Amino acid sequence: MPAQVEFDTIPEMVLRLCDRYRGRERPVLRHKVRGDGWQEITWEGFQDRVQALAGYLHRQSVREGDRVALLSENRPEWAVSDLGTQLIGAANVSIYTSLPPSKVAHILRDSGAKVCIVSVPVQRKKIEEIADTCPELEEVIVMSETADDPPVPMTHWDDALAAGREHWSEHEAELTGIAESIAPGDTSALIYTSGTTGQPKGVVLTHRNFCSNVKGALRRIPIGEDDHHLSFLPLSHAFERTAGHTAVLAAGATISYAESIEAVSQNLQEVQPTLMISVPRMFEKVYKRVTKQAKEGGPLKQALFDWAVGVGERHAEAQQKTGSGPNLLLRGQRAVAHRLVFSKLHEKLGGNLRFAASGGAALPEEIGTFFQAAGVTIIEGYGLTETAPVLTINPLDAPRYGTVGHVMPGVTVAIQPLEENEPAGAVSGSDYPTSLSTPEGEILVKGPNVMKEYWNQPEETRAAFGPDGWYHTGDVGRFEEGYLKITDRIKHMIVTEGGKNVYPGPIEETFKTKNWINQIVVVGEGRPFLAALVVPDFDALRMRARDEGIDESTCDDAELLHHDAAQALFQDVFTAYNRDAAAHEKIRNFRLLGEPFTVEEGTLTPTLKLRRSVIRERHADLIDEMYEEFGR
Repeated sequence: MPAQVEFDTIPEMVLRLCDRYRGRERPVLRHKVRGDGWQEITWEGFQDRVQALAGYLHRQSVREGDRVALLSENRPEWAVSDLGTQLIGAANVSIYTSLPPSKVAHILRDSGAKVCIVSVPVQRKKIEEIADTCPELEEVIVMSETADDPPVPMTHWDDALAAGREHWSEHEAELTGIAESIAPGDTSALIYTSGTTGQPKGVVLTHRNFCSNVKGALRRIPIGEDDHHLSFLPLSHAFERTAGHTAVLAAGATISYAESIEAVSQNLQEVQPTLMISVPRMFEKVYKRVTKQAKEGGPLKQALFDWAVGVGERHAEAQQKTGSGPNLLLRGQRAVAHRLVFSKLHEKLGGNLRFAASGGAALPEEIGTFFQAAGVTIIEGYGLTETAPVLTINPLDAPRYGTVGHVMPGVTVAIQPLEENEPAGAVSGSDYPTSLSTPEGEILVKGPNVMKEYWNQPEETRAAFGPDGWYHTGDVGRFEEGYLKITDRIKHMIVTEGGKNVYPGPIEETFKTKNWINQIVVVGEGRPFLAALVVPDFDALRMRARDEGIDESTCDDAELLHHDAAQALFQDVFTAYNRDAAAHEKIRNFRLLGEPFTVEEGTLTPTLKLRRSVIRERHADLIDEMYEEFGR
């Protein structure tokens, strides 16, 4: 569906949407207030807040091209801050709330932000701790209580909006003129990459980058005025910012903000969204829980579950491949399967979901196929922060799991074989659908969604683009009948002692659906074979221990990991994998870890990607031990 209004900049989009919905009492944002339930903000109320925030920033001498940092969880104030900043031509610098003070300080200094808007006290305290190291920071706007003796001037959110309303009223013509003068090539935001290695880089994204991507996405993803999105992925992430924020607004739909990640399950049932945007991790957890319950229910329940999944798969296949759709018998079986097996899953997702979108990492094919069989179609896409971010998306009526779909409108993607200098097999979004298949190689991109530059890093910017203007993604993939399939990141490639090139990502994905495994990292650079570091799913492991007659209540996690039965269980998992794996992709040894990889301890990025170099360094002794066992 197209956007509800025509626009080429974010301020143009916001002002035209507010004009369209003025007086219609349509909710645009919803949030939960403790003791008062879900509260709605109409488009008129939203416009009032956005203009008030813009007025205050202008009053405080924030001008076109300046940067305003935003350190906040998903909430209405995030949207107001983002759009109010852009309404006067400044750029939003959104910061993950999971970052430690040192990383926040780096982003504030690097971006040169004049103002920082913060949410809760724990985030405000980060700014207090680092304010002296950020000389260009002039003011902090605080959504909660301000500090008693702050190291930098602090203003409460409510006071800022009150002063901003007055300033907007007094200077409305001037401020409206600024909003209307913003050009598509002007900077909209600086989004800092997660930084799997080194310090994060600021990606400069323009209004053209975001607007072209949103309009292209809405031509492929059917979001309309009656849709409702529950937002819980961090809005600092380009995926949620474009797909779950800007695109939903452009469609005239409603956004509800989850109270927290922990409350998502409850909020889904309260909000009953029609669409959901998530990362694969959430779908993996739901899949494991559902399959685990079926197994624990005994042979009869497991057989019923398997029958229902089979019916769902045949029903989905018939919908895609035959003109007449599923026959009467299959439709009847599908209704029974839904009533007996899948209805509870739909209820847990709110009971109103039309489809879900997945991005940020690879969605295992098995999980996508299962959800489609259950009547919840997941459309997986692919993109990068540097491409604002969506490059490809699976079609809702013909998703192909294991791929990331077709190229977006306005975007051109090419594959450059790793041993060659010229791109081959370029696919434009205007060619959709296409039957092109290509060899494997690096994914190259051109289009209006590709970033302007890396902030203050001209050498990094030049290195990212080829001499012919292609942006080099660093990802490896190929086209299969017009669907793009991602293999891995070039920099993740393992070169074994024998000179074999191995991409660990696809190998790790094969283990994501195994009940005993929570996280896994494959290692083997310069080694004679591959090995793995594994974080078990301790709940599943303890349940298995009870089944084996082990009194797991007397064991802590470390003792359980070293139990012979636990070691044998994981050895069986790898033995089963190795039967069908190529010789150079077999995993010949492993170690179980007692603590998960997390953002807080530095082994995951804020977008939950593995920091492989950190993990290898932290567990170097264990890795060496695995090879020493084989005399290597």
